[in-house]
Amino acid sequence: MTHVQSNSHASAARRPPPAHDDNHDHEIESLEEFDRVIAAGSLAGHRVQSVDLTDRTFALLSTDASDSVFLGCAMEEDAAAKIRAGGALVFPPVPDLPFDPYRGGLYGPDELFAQLVDAGYDTTPDARTYAWFQETKADGDVFASMLRSIHDDAVSDALDEDLAGAQVVGIMGGHALERGSAAYAGAARLGRRLARTGLTVATGGGPGAMEAANLGAYAAPFEDGMLDSALEILAKAPHFAPSVTDWARAAFEIRRSWPDGGASVGIPTWFYGHEPPNAFASRIAKYFVNAVREDGLLARSRAGVVFLPGAAGTVQEIFDNATPNYYGSRGAPTPMVLVNRTHWTEKLPAWPLLQALAAGRPMAARIALVDSVDEVPDALTRLRSAAPA
Repeated sequence: MTHVQSNSHASAARRPPPAHDDNHDHEIESLEEFDRVIAAGSLAGHRVQSVDLTDRTFALLSTDASDSVFLGCAMEEDAAAKIRAGGALVFPPVPDLPFDPYRGGLYGPDELFAQLVDAGYDTTPDARTYAWFQETKADGDVFASMLRSIHDDAVSDALDEDLAGAQVVGIMGGHALERGSAAYAGAARLGRRLARTGLTVATGGGPGAMEAANLGAYAAPFEDGMLDSALEILAKAPHFAPSVTDWARAAFEIRRSWPDGGASVGIPTWFYGHEPPNAFASRIAKYFVNAVREDGLLARSRAGVVFLPGAAGTVQEIFDNATPNYYGSRGAPTPMVLVNRTHWTEKLPAWPLLQALAAGRPMAARIALVDSVDEVPDALTRLRSAAPA
């Protein structure tokens, strides 16, 4: 459980997210930011997201808040009336929700899995939000669908802020990959190796290959033996079925034994709510709408996308990524690396079709097929340096 103190790549893997700049975008997402803006003299034109202002009544009564917007901020009634009269828009908190639609930041595993250890997964905010989603999706309530849309837009905004300046590499793969398998260990080693080069690992945030890659990034600051030990512990709960509780508790055992692991991003969805998010992504952008989640993950992976063996979902992601590369709709094509020649040429022959699409186009220089995860880092480096055809 010893950190590698002399490793330069360890500090890169654990670097904190960029500081929020309220002077740039006028968003206030914490009480500390609110106090700094108040000290500067005016709230005019600012957007305040989900900050509890019940103890800031005097500041609200005495400060210019014209053209400002307050999203889900608790405050006293007289303060709310004053700032409305001064030209502010106030969207009050929505009671009895298991999530905050106006949230100003990404989720963390401790937030989504709160109460897991004491009471089991079904009591966690993650599980309760999925239950709310299932109920409101079935009854077609337009208010509920509006809240879901607001939430997903707020998460996208937070994700853009979190990843500003980061070199993001996406790792895609099947959710069915079990802990204890050689393929799971390989995906974890890949996540660790990429994180140690300073790349930000991003996955779909779920179990299987996604969890393995986030685990690898979490292990990046530690000595290599830590990952071997973690894999042994996790193998005791190989799959999230039949018990999400046991599966998730094993992950939190790793986090307690080796705290302060490396950073990575998970981007899961409540659309597939029967699949829980994994606890190794330090920042979690969880969405209600799966299409927004998938497109956002691929669009932000500008350092390249790695496709581990998977089934229909991974095939879809390959061509969701290939389409903007084909048309150039997001600028220069980004690297795409498919892993496991037999899987992608015989079992699910996506590679021949990808090659055919790329022929004669700039993306041809940015695609590769490799046999193993050990070849991925060199392939990504080669593809990033290759001039588009």
